[in-house]
Amino acid sequence: MSVRTHPSQWVSAQGQYAGSASRFAAYLIDFIASTVIYWLALQLVSFVVEIATGSPVSWHRNNIVVVIIYVAWQFLYFGFQWAADGNTWGMALLGVQVVRADGTRLHPWQGWVRSLTFPLGFLTLGLGFLGILVQREHRALYDLIAGTAVVYAWDARAARLRYLARQAEPVVDQAAAPAPAKPAAAAFAAAVTADGPGPAAQAGSEAGSAAGQDAPAEAGPHPEPAAPGEAPPATEG
Repeated sequence: MSVRTHPSQWVSAQGQYAGSASRFAAYLIDFIASTVIYWLALQLVSFVVEIATGSPVSWHRNNIVVVIIYVAWQFLYFGFQWAADGNTWGMALLGVQVVRADGTRLHPWQGWVRSLTFPLGFLTLGLGFLGILVQREHRALYDLIAGTAVVYAWDARAARLRYLARQAEPVVDQAAAPAPAKPAAAAFAAAVTADGPGPAAQAGSEAGSAAGQDAPAEAGPHPEPAAPGEAPPATEG
């Protein structure tokens, strides 16, 4: 038998601080999703206004009103989801979640504060995100202000680690594997051969012997025993 073993810490990565790649991918998914929703909402508003007034409405990216509404929408998109459940759609897909600095469930107000201070990462020319790369807990500037951290929340990584743990279970070699059990008919035949003939065979044998003993002698003349002093009678030729 050969056994492969792996360290026990491979079993789960849940609760570990999320790295920069997972967090960036989650934000990219959320950015695309929120932008698409915002664009669809603008198109719906334009359609309703055109139906009501009869005049088309166009939206331009350079319009300050459009920019302000977009920034407010981003604040609501992230803030509401963080306050409600500690993660967004993108974070849920990547298996990461926002928690308090001590690892407990996030307070709703912390989610809103994190959403409000999130733009600091861009306003500082990226320096606000530097903590994700260099700090042990991977906390950005807005994480430090809101008292939050980002951890792996479900089996995005633990699924692979559990697979590796299953590979670490004992593996039995084929040579050491037990032989397959014999079929019932073959086992019965082997037992009959080892123990001798069965009762039916023995009964048949005894019946044959008795028939041989009870069979009459060969037909033909049998000389009578001679009296004392007389010669035996001659037999017919």
